[in-house]
Amino acid sequence: MINNSHKRKKMLRNNNNNSKGEKEELEKLTGQQQVYSFKKDASSKLIRLAICLTVFIAGVATGLVSSSQWSTVSLENYSKIYATVRGRDPIINKCSSTSRCETVDCLSLDNIIQPYNLSHDLSDKELVWRASMVPKVVGYPFKRVPKVAFMFLTRGPLPLLPLWERFFAGHEAFFSIYVHTQAGFVFDVSPDSVFFARQVPSKEVSWGDVSLADAEKRLLANALLDFTNERFVLLSESCIPVYDFQTVYKYLTESTHSYVESYDDKTRFGRGRYDRHMRPNIMVDEWRKGAQWFEITRALGVEIISDNKYYHLFRKYCHPPCFPDEHYIPTYLNKFHASGNSNRTLTWVDWSLGGPHPTTFVRENITQAFIENIRNYRNKCWYNSKSINVCYLFARKFAPSALDPLLDLSSKVMGF
Repeated sequence: MINNSHKRKKMLRNNNNNSKGEKEELEKLTGQQQVYSFKKDASSKLIRLAICLTVFIAGVATGLVSSSQWSTVSLENYSKIYATVRGRDPIINKCSSTSRCETVDCLSLDNIIQPYNLSHDLSDKELVWRASMVPKVVGYPFKRVPKVAFMFLTRGPLPLLPLWERFFAGHEAFFSIYVHTQAGFVFDVSPDSVFFARQVPSKEVSWGDVSLADAEKRLLANALLDFTNERFVLLSESCIPVYDFQTVYKYLTESTHSYVESYDDKTRFGRGRYDRHMRPNIMVDEWRKGAQWFEITRALGVEIISDNKYYHLFRKYCHPPCFPDEHYIPTYLNKFHASGNSNRTLTWVDWSLGGPHPTTFVRENITQAFIENIRNYRNKCWYNSKSINVCYLFARKFAPSALDPLLDLSSKVMGF
């Protein structure tokens, strides 16, 4: 019994020793695995950290290089992006009549101030939006010489063009020319002419239709793109100047008013054309009539092209015998800008024969006395709060046959 008990105790001690040994071996093995695992995790983290640092440093370097390049070519990049969106190249070749070409940056300050190319693919809506932009900064970052924009609304060619070329000769720094024709007509003149490349994108126009008023606004919007234009004159192919350029320029640029004929005609030819559906925005006592041949300031031009509310009413309710070109601008100015308008036109016409159109003058009508009577109008008018007799600077309606006698009289009577 004693021996058996002793054997069992010896066996238990051996088993305990074995268990303790196995436990120590297990703990040693586990410790090695943990150390290995820690080293593996640490190594992995270091690798990831190194990768992140590499990417970060590369990103910073790229950003610094990019920012440096952008700071020097931001306008160039913007021009390229804008041109890509619009489908144009911002750099074009400007070729003169002598076939010499030079590179022109379309978004340079000079070209923004005074656009070189009148050709564009802007819709009327896009054109008006662009032309209605007004700088908030007082003053100009360039030397500004105010110019007069002469806007010709014609069906085709200008039969009296040689007379106008003589009128403009030598005064290129003080005027701009814009020509609106029927859609598809190519206004082909000599490269030496001041009218060369002055045709604006044009659309079809019908007499008495709202498309005629659309053409006027289209001309005006194109002319407003040139920030040097200060006064705007609407003319037709049958108009002539009756004074020299210096007189016309001084008269317009020193005037404190615009020149739009606007009067209340209570007959069927005036208020009789009013549509009551225009109420309450336009009341009958606000309705006005006048000749379409106007002269206005830049500020007023921006207001006219920017108006959509009232022009929409004329587009919707003014149809023959109502003519938008005779009523829209006179009514709009009377309602909102009456104090800045002279309520008279600068273009003389003869309505003595009656009918829907004024008298047309041909070769036989052109005499020195005839031109002098227009220049020295028998009734006086108001100019800058003074009474004067120089009331008309232009006249119409002149047939192509009147050109030669007009050229003969231009230097003797009209001063050019």
